[in-house]
Amino acid sequence: MHLRYNIDLVLFSATTTNTPILSPQCYNYTLINDPTRSIYVVKNGSAVCDTNTFSSAAVWVRFVGSGGSKIPTSAIADYRCNTDAPGWYSGNMPIAVNATTNGSACFAYSGSNCSWSTTISVTNCGSYYVYELVAPPACSLRYCTDEPTNWTEPTTIMSTEGDTTSTEISTTVDKSTAYVQTTANIPTTNVATSVAPSNTQVQTTRSNPSTSSQTCFSPKLTLIPGSSTLASPLQYRRSQDFYIMSIIELNCNDSLSTIKKWTIKNCSSTCSYQLSLDQTIQTTFTELHIPARTLPFGLYQLQFTVTMANYTNLTTSSSVYVQVTSSGIEANLVQLGTSMITIGYEQDLKFDPGTFSVDPDEYTFNESNWKYEYFCRIYGLYMFPNVKGSLIPIDGNATDPSNPSCFGNQTRNETKFIYGGTGLSLKSSLTIRANSLQSNRTYQFMVTMTNQQNASTQATGYVLVKVEDTSSQMIAIGCVISTMCVPNIEFQLVNPTTQVALFSFCADNCQNTEIITWNVYQGSVNISSNVTQWVLFNQMSAYENIWFFGRNTSNFTAVNNLFLNNRQISLWRFEVNYTVASEASLSSLNFVINQPPMNGSCSVSPHNGTTSTSFSISCSNWFDEDGIIDYSVYGWTDDSTQETMIAFSSISIFQVLLPIGDDQTSTLHLTVYIRDSLDCVTQYNLSSVTVLSDLTEINDLVNSIQSSSDNSANSPLLQLLASGNPNTVGQILSSVSQQFNKINNESVNKAVLSGIPAASISVSPLGSEP
Repeated sequence: MHLRYNIDLVLFSATTTNTPILSPQCYNYTLINDPTRSIYVVKNGSAVCDTNTFSSAAVWVRFVGSGGSKIPTSAIADYRCNTDAPGWYSGNMPIAVNATTNGSACFAYSGSNCSWSTTISVTNCGSYYVYELVAPPACSLRYCTDEPTNWTEPTTIMSTEGDTTSTEISTTVDKSTAYVQTTANIPTTNVATSVAPSNTQVQTTRSNPSTSSQTCFSPKLTLIPGSSTLASPLQYRRSQDFYIMSIIELNCNDSLSTIKKWTIKNCSSTCSYQLSLDQTIQTTFTELHIPARTLPFGLYQLQFTVTMANYTNLTTSSSVYVQVTSSGIEANLVQLGTSMITIGYEQDLKFDPGTFSVDPDEYTFNESNWKYEYFCRIYGLYMFPNVKGSLIPIDGNATDPSNPSCFGNQTRNETKFIYGGTGLSLKSSLTIRANSLQSNRTYQFMVTMTNQQNASTQATGYVLVKVEDTSSQMIAIGCVISTMCVPNIEFQLVNPTTQVALFSFCADNCQNTEIITWNVYQGSVNISSNVTQWVLFNQMSAYENIWFFGRNTSNFTAVNNLFLNNRQISLWRFEVNYTVASEASLSSLNFVINQPPMNGSCSVSPHNGTTSTSFSISCSNWFDEDGIIDYSVYGWTDDSTQETMIAFSSISIFQVLLPIGDDQTSTLHLTVYIRDSLDCVTQYNLSSVTVLSDLTEINDLVNSIQSSSDNSANSPLLQLLASGNPNTVGQILSSVSQQFNKINNESVNKAVLSGIPAASISVSPLGSEP
């Protein structure tokens, strides 16, 4: 016999009634998920006291979880609910939705059903009850809970006009046909459960509260980041992408349709000139993404307008102000900004910053926009020559007795160097003539570049030159992914969690290359001489093909374990040695570890809730000299290696909707990753939270999606989805799919318990015919 399992959402048309708005305590309550409160739990050890949980100040609570969600309405035997005197409610339960009753909570002990008592309140919230509780009169007294399937009281709804709609979820197992079907009819009016021997059917019905008003108001609009003014705008470099996000809160009971539009105005004078944007930039989404090099330097107003599609007079606009600034150029004396090269003393040495420098704000570098000045010092022995703190360029006439010129000891009378370039860039290149530098010495050359139009815009580049007796070839070294190695004066910045992937090539004639060898050095700075001292990292052979790959090829990789296992070292040198015609040519690239964000903390509030609870993440006091760019929240339940991204934010305080926790305790573990502008990340572990499934909201969502009535706009989840915020939409879809999967698994388990072999059950898509 072929056994087939099918889940089918059957949605019947119905007239939606207007039901009362729920009381505030139906939304603002403390969630208690404690299995030991169950009437079936016998005390084991010391009695638990609710005087440690509650105080004399009354608080509204909602019980959830496997222990039960309702305080029982009949006396309980002694020593149940993991205490001595179990508590039960002796008053009348509220029948109508929104109704509240007051009565006595009794605590049974030693043959008496009510040895102690206190007054409490109960509110009917439609599909659940909330209780206003205070501390019991004595210790060893505790409020008990029971499963809702043991309830006998019906729940009705106070309606205004029209027919009352109902929601029904049922699972039916028919052994004669071995066919299992789950149906959901939306929405509901009461709560009931029935079980038949040959036909297992679980039917749940609940209320669908909605507002009675059909009025529509303008949406509320929040931009992130939004703390900017024309006098104090947000700052972005032209070389970086940036985005502005929005949070739209709809306030319309009969429509969720909106018209969204971003506009950008130039504010160089009065913010009156509207820009025409490239068609690749989407201006009708809730998020505006501006790619690098899109906007020229200047001040701009970015305005977002949201209009209700059915009520075009209801519109809201909000603006942020953005200043697009210069990124600063990368001044490179040699190709790729290589840190150290070797040269024979009988060879000419050419520096060409006009060709090799990089302007990240533009697609090409314009050498004629800059003035060039060159400096040199004998590395390891002297500082740069200067007079009263002002550096002396290589063509300067002044002298510094304490720091001699790089060319001072040479007897050659010919010109030691010549400049290259044309027009405004007469010094865009520099050639040091052969025999001008002393053999077996290391020199440090520096170029300062000043913008022709703005003298305050400058850049500086360095290179170390090791002069040897034999001829050497120019070897260039660069990063395979340039953004992973950010120039920082004499060093490249590298994140400790990032691998270093380098490539090298011979810029001269290296057709007969015999051997290529990479070496790694660790460095320390001698403050007095302003010199970095390098020591060979002596574990390269031990970690070859573990930490280091490609040691004898032109491409070399060092994985992040090198940095993570040597956190005390902040300076690293990667050196490549090309042996060409039996002569060695060395070049290197120097790195400094980029420090991650530090000294801050993060917290989450509240510590328990449901999938519809808005949890607040707050991160404070984080510092990073490169600036913090965003915060990302990840979660996991049973396996920390399976963590998934839940949310991200560019601001330090934000709200998230969390998925349900694990199957046993509903616990969800959270981690925040704090990222700086150079992608260096700090991981911070938050306190674990308890997150339960909110089937009420899920049923409301399904009802709203399928309903043809305009009242579907009242669904909180559907309003959040309609806002279009990528963060929120992703959180809702993730949570909803997770809960549907859980419902599916529970239905399969019910089928197996009813006698259907698990191997015979198949799952068909929603809406397919059985």
